[in-house]
Amino acid sequence: MQAIKANHYTIYFKEEGYLFLNNYITQFKPSAIVILVDTNTQKDCLPILLQHLKTKIKIHTLCIMAGEIHKNITTCNSIWQQLTDLNIDRNALQINLGGGVITDLGGFVAATYKRGIDFINIPTTLLSMVDASVGGKTGVDLGNLKNLIGLFSNPKTVLIDTDYLPTVSKKEMRSGMAEIIKYGITYDRKLLNELIIDNSLKINKLENYIYRSITIKNEVVTKDPKEQNLRKILNFGHTIGHAIESHYLASKQLKTLTHGEAIAIGMIVELYISNKLLNFPKEKLNAIKVSIISLFGKVTLLKEDYPAIIELLKYDKKNVNGKAKFVLMNNLEDYELNCDVSDKLITDGFTFYSI
Repeated sequence: MQAIKANHYTIYFKEEGYLFLNNYITQFKPSAIVILVDTNTQKDCLPILLQHLKTKIKIHTLCIMAGEIHKNITTCNSIWQQLTDLNIDRNALQINLGGGVITDLGGFVAATYKRGIDFINIPTTLLSMVDASVGGKTGVDLGNLKNLIGLFSNPKTVLIDTDYLPTVSKKEMRSGMAEIIKYGITYDRKLLNELIIDNSLKINKLENYIYRSITIKNEVVTKDPKEQNLRKILNFGHTIGHAIESHYLASKQLKTLTHGEAIAIGMIVELYISNKLLNFPKEKLNAIKVSIISLFGKVTLLKEDYPAIIELLKYDKKNVNGKAKFVLMNNLEDYELNCDVSDKLITDGFTFYSI
């Protein structure tokens, strides 16, 4: 697949990516190479990467516990301390090998350690390939509040290799599909139609979806790198979805949802709201709902949890004067930004999802 030029860096695929990585190391001669992994990617993905690395420079592997619950400042403190103990200087290179937690947190650690060291993202999950590794966003959660602490910082490159995908569970693969569906609804109805017909999780079919998703996100981010206008469409489904994800993450009674499971609910609810406020076509709303639920199943949303989820909306990063602002759809590929939505309409959306 042809490389994709982003703002200030390039996204490479497979062998071309490893060629760039080795040439970069040869040319810039980093003082050390730090590979950040989690307990899953250390076992399943690190051996694949090491087969491709051709260097005699010292390699340090730093491992964190897997899971969103560890995407926090405490984990960052641990990594910063390990980098310090290893005497890692500003000429080092950090490679973030993992899913969205690793690329988000790893980018934040690299961008802030000694005011910034070079880093490269190698996403290993479908979700991180199509979303988290592209666009220059880095950050961590504050308690159960998603990505509240972070900054924009670009990697030197992003390397996409679908050979890592067989290491990913079917549940996590479905999680990534939610972001692809989002791109279809907001930006490419042809892609959405293919997904509704197919809902395929076959890796050979996914390569086309991955490439198209990255192309879409890159087009959006290139036009609006700091999310002043167009880039907000990438948050479709996420205003509700992040609140649901945060609520389930904090609860001791509810089973934690994957990012994609929460965003899938968010897309259905926000399309329902779009139908009520902007006349998004009812038949398309119902068809998308059926398709999403057929892929993800249906989560039981308890009515007694509705107020707590709505309360979490006040922490959304897009808020203006404490008021949540939504991305809603007039139709496929036709969106409205910064929409106000009543709590009652959100509650009605939860009910629509649940019936």
